[in-house]
Amino acid sequence: MLKFIVVTMVVIVSVSCVAPVNRSSATIVPAAAPTSDALLALETRANEAYIKGEANFFGDFLSDKVVMTNGGHRMSKADFVKMVSEIKCNIKEGWSLAEPQIQKLNDDAYILSYKLSMDGTCIHNGKTEKQPSPVRASTLWVRIGEKWQAAFHGENRIVAPKDLSSTGTMPQPDPAATLPDPATDALMAAEKSIWEVWKAKDGKKIANLTANEITFVNIFGTYFANKAEAIKDWTGATCDVKSFSLTNGIGTFVTPTVGILTLTGTVDGDCGGQKPPPVYGTTVYVKDGGVWKWAFGFNSPD
Repeated sequence: MLKFIVVTMVVIVSVSCVAPVNRSSATIVPAAAPTSDALLALETRANEAYIKGEANFFGDFLSDKVVMTNGGHRMSKADFVKMVSEIKCNIKEGWSLAEPQIQKLNDDAYILSYKLSMDGTCIHNGKTEKQPSPVRASTLWVRIGEKWQAAFHGENRIVAPKDLSSTGTMPQPDPAATLPDPATDALMAAEKSIWEVWKAKDGKKIANLTANEITFVNIFGTYFANKAEAIKDWTGATCDVKSFSLTNGIGTFVTPTVGILTLTGTVDGDCGGQKPPPVYGTTVYVKDGGVWKWAFGFNSPD
């Protein structure tokens, strides 16, 4: 899966190993809890299917509650499957997934993050593009009934702040973002609170508004593996924020205790010696004592 894709795949995970997977379906034993090795094997198979344009594979595995974005806009399951069927890739052998890190959100939700490296190009809509590499990838896995399903996937190029390029253009609001929705209202309220304390560099309030364990991938593809690292970065000297705005928010309750929010954030200020580009954010929230708490964030510059 490539940098402009955020995709949900329905899969079932075994406790410690993954059964052979054919071209259109998987026969994998359900598990009480997934391992990083099991999830990484499934991620490898999904990347292979994307590279080979195996749209039927994703037709089997995409969930009905798919959360996908392209340049800040949500895509439907049908849109994604159609896109895969039209893509033609030429990727050299030797592409790899490495450095897997797993985060438990609760008994029914995990985040897997890893580094993806590949060399080659893909053609879509008649345009040939070299695939970004290396990228930091993250996937949200949730348990629905007896199955583990991937509910979000995102990828960011791993770059130094000075090397980040962006058009700086803002997307038009998604129609769905203008409709009243309980998930959107609840998660946007929580998100605004997080951005306010980030702007104020208030580590104590950040700690109170977030889950016990959090991880984060920023716009430069940097992975923060725990709460202490994330709060240190957010309250450090990297960014001096005068003001911010959050738009295009759309929330989805994936399970009764896990919610996903996608939005566009703009910042007036300085980050890493430059004006920050528009941020296309995806945040995963977990419900703790009736309160939605920030648990994982994936911010993309495009």
